[in-house]
Amino acid sequence: MTKKNTNLFDFKLLVRLLGYVIKYKVTFIFVAISAVLISIFAIITPYLIKIAVDDYLAIGNYDEFILVISLMLFNLLLTVLFMFLFSYYANLLGQKVVYDLRVKLFKHILDFKMTYFDKSSVGRLVTRAVNDMETIASIFSQGLFMIVADLLQMLIVIIVMLVLSWKLSLVVFVILPFILFATRQFQKSMKAAFNEVRTEVANLNSFVQERLTGMKIVQLFNREKIEYGNFVEINEKHKKAWLKTVWYNSIFFPIAELSTSITIGLIVWYGGLNLVEDSGVTLGIIFLFIQLSQMLFRPLRQIADKFNTLQMGMVAANRVFKILDTRSQIPNTGKILADSLRGNIKFSKIEFSYVLGENVLKDISFNVKSGEKIAIVGSTGSGKTTIVNLLSRFYDPQNGTIELDNINIKNLDVFSLRSRIALVLQDVFLFADTLLNNITLWNKSISFDNVVNAAKKIGIHDFIMSLPNGYNYNVKERGVMLSQGQRQLISFLRAYLKHPSILILDEATSSIDSNSEELIQNATKKITENKTSIIIAHRLSTILNSDRILVMDKGRLVESGTHLELIKEKKGYYKNLYEIQFKKSETKQVQLQS
Repeated sequence: MTKKNTNLFDFKLLVRLLGYVIKYKVTFIFVAISAVLISIFAIITPYLIKIAVDDYLAIGNYDEFILVISLMLFNLLLTVLFMFLFSYYANLLGQKVVYDLRVKLFKHILDFKMTYFDKSSVGRLVTRAVNDMETIASIFSQGLFMIVADLLQMLIVIIVMLVLSWKLSLVVFVILPFILFATRQFQKSMKAAFNEVRTEVANLNSFVQERLTGMKIVQLFNREKIEYGNFVEINEKHKKAWLKTVWYNSIFFPIAELSTSITIGLIVWYGGLNLVEDSGVTLGIIFLFIQLSQMLFRPLRQIADKFNTLQMGMVAANRVFKILDTRSQIPNTGKILADSLRGNIKFSKIEFSYVLGENVLKDISFNVKSGEKIAIVGSTGSGKTTIVNLLSRFYDPQNGTIELDNINIKNLDVFSLRSRIALVLQDVFLFADTLLNNITLWNKSISFDNVVNAAKKIGIHDFIMSLPNGYNYNVKERGVMLSQGQRQLISFLRAYLKHPSILILDEATSSIDSNSEELIQNATKKITENKTSIIIAHRLSTILNSDRILVMDKGRLVESGTHLELIKEKKGYYKNLYEIQFKKSETKQVQLQS
């Protein structure tokens, strides 16, 4: 059982976060010095008031009074100047640190293997990369330096108090333990509350992101009222989490204000008695102690508030660092580049499971020669797509080896390997941008002329030009402005421009409309020429034209051969699939050809 962290503050976490400040140490030092100077300037003004009261006003010396006023004005100007510089550079430092941290986080996430995304909510990851980052920035702009400045100011106040009058100091210090106790309890409560707040924010973001992405399903199955009810429930939890912080603030700050008022009353009462008895307490000292007591207690209240900000930032930093500490990358230890990859594939006794103990692939072995076109068929869940995922190194098998051109796939550089593989999926993902950018994926080495020529070669240039603005047509988020068949055509062009050694079509022709079918068949024929091609089959034509068909069943490779060879097998798996799924399609195709 994991031991729960009950510490009010994680200093190790803070030290780790400050490690990102090292490259901006000049700015950090300047902000720290500004915080110190602001604390000193804050003490000077009340002390000048004490001098003005005792040395000038009390004895009627008004001639030199203007000098004290001038000093106070000068001190005020310095205070304003350094507060401006402090605020600007503290925020600047925070944004620089967050910029570096966000870039590092995003780069780290980009390298995660698919297993991580299978188990993680997109909404939570968005929260970490956006909301939590801004909360971390507040550590520098509103939290850490402000707390240090306030603590320094309190220390100076205590020293000045003791030097001027230890008796009046004791009056102030009598109340101090109560407010310190209240502050400590407040901090403990707020830490727990802010942990709950960040959890509920992540839950809310995750819920909204998933429902907006799946809005078509929500409306199609008339789940509007149900999802509205679910949203109200999760939003209620979010509200209650925030209300806890409001409740704690509502209790603490009135107590702090009451303590300050009582202290001022005691100073006036006790100081007034000493003033009458002429015991060394002057009117200026009483004025000074009233101000100093406020300067002592006000930072305590502010520290509690700023500690909230710091605590929220630390909670956010902890969540971000948890992702940064996650090791879920495919090990890229391979040194061999796949630039001259011919496309020979060899699977040897592959065992793989997404969940430990639940094998998806069981003892899979097969060879594919360079330029060969094979089809993989089988029922849903038989392991067809998993084979493709392993070949692209989205996952690594638990047992067995995969070789390309007689080289273990783990000895190939991952980025070089994937540059030689083109994958066309059934569900095509397009970014909210122009067709051209979705085709080239912002690769500046691919010229517009190359895109046009490639589109003409695979026969989809006319289709693109029929769209408003042609190649500059904005397809919006996930390509919603295009039909499924049109998105598929774009993915074919994208794959063709990659000039891959290995082409994978994962159910790429399973959900196309009749208008796009001929275009896709022609595109398929063109892009598979002279390339090692793996086709996870759905349509009959792609299977009949294959050099070889691999038949999967419950994670095992049960049959292998050409269409004619497999169809002759009595009670064969492929023959059964053919008769159930493909016979009707073949009959229709023959009728059309005749």
